[in-house]
Amino acid sequence: MLTVEKLGDLTGKKVMVRVDFNVPLNGKEIRDDNRIVSALPTIKALVNKGGRIALFSHLGKIKWGKVDDEEIAKEKAKNDMQFVYPRLKELLAPTVVKFTNATHGEELKKAIDELKDGEVLLVQNTRYEKGESKNDPALSADWASNFDVFVMDAFGSAHRAHASTYGVPEILKKENKTCALGYLMEKEVKNLRRCVNPDAHPYVAILGGFKVSDKIKVIDSLLKKCDRILIGGAMAYTFLKALGKKVGNSPVEEDQLDYALKCYASGKIVLPVDTVVADDMENPTAIETVKTDAGIPEGFEGFDVGTETIDLYKSYIKDAKIIFWNGPVGVFEKDVFSKGTIAVCKAITDNKDCFSVIGGGDSAAAAKQFGYADKFSHVSTGGGASLEMIENDGHLPGIDVIGE
Repeated sequence: MLTVEKLGDLTGKKVMVRVDFNVPLNGKEIRDDNRIVSALPTIKALVNKGGRIALFSHLGKIKWGKVDDEEIAKEKAKNDMQFVYPRLKELLAPTVVKFTNATHGEELKKAIDELKDGEVLLVQNTRYEKGESKNDPALSADWASNFDVFVMDAFGSAHRAHASTYGVPEILKKENKTCALGYLMEKEVKNLRRCVNPDAHPYVAILGGFKVSDKIKVIDSLLKKCDRILIGGAMAYTFLKALGKKVGNSPVEEDQLDYALKCYASGKIVLPVDTVVADDMENPTAIETVKTDAGIPEGFEGFDVGTETIDLYKSYIKDAKIIFWNGPVGVFEKDVFSKGTIAVCKAITDNKDCFSVIGGGDSAAAAKQFGYADKFSHVSTGGGASLEMIENDGHLPGIDVIGE
């Protein structure tokens, strides 16, 4: 696919860049600017090539059609891209960075047309437009009419066929205009495709999180690609109950028991052999480790994998050549239930011979919290997008529309 690196001189060209500035906020303050920082290489490269850059991103959610106008106004106020603007200006200084509150029509066109070579315009939240998430053809056409070039650099939104991620490049491609991947997208595609089409074995996946049902498609896909899938987190209890084990008060998806059994029959699923259980997550008065075969007693719930499971999982991790990890194996936010997730982080990063990928989300947060994030080969910026890329054998709407 065409990438930013291969784009020529952009002097006089108007460039739409779909970035991911969906940053966590505390009121009007940015709690973590990593998504802005991650976009800087692409933005700076386009500035250096002389382009007139307009940045489009969503921020938060707006429940169009589900609430009244007053509630929508409140959601807009809570997710205003102006909260991002000061930090972006600071990071891009001395580049001229402007802001427009317009999201369509003549006012937006005027703001774009007034850009000079090498200047940047941050456009208000794309989800201020009702048609954004519906890929409304009229909105896509309105936006596309302003641009000569489109650059996709929002991996966290690449699994959404929205107007700003799919509709605009689809139109520009038909007009034989240039569409390319940004540096962040290029890195994501390159690294995740190694997990889609593994070039080495053993290939080990580690899946945690709450629900089996959330990951049916990714499990199905990984069973075809992996040598082993290590299961942790709350989803493990659905598998264990399917095998006839006692799981106490641990969460179980009763409607997924047959599916869990079918997966287990593949011979590739590895389940906890012991579990750290407690009578309460927030204020436990009793914590103990129980063997899987003995079962979790009533009144207790599993919150982490035990030491024997850690040793078992480490035995698979140490020999792996490729590792894909999505989902912590315990409630890592609580110190008393964090040992399993920390051990997984350490075991993966201790294996210097493997290509290791974290599929975004809570796993990425855990790796960062415990100081391991920079020791992985790749940490994806999009949890949902990375899973869907695995599910769909490397295909996502926001990637496929760019074309080869």
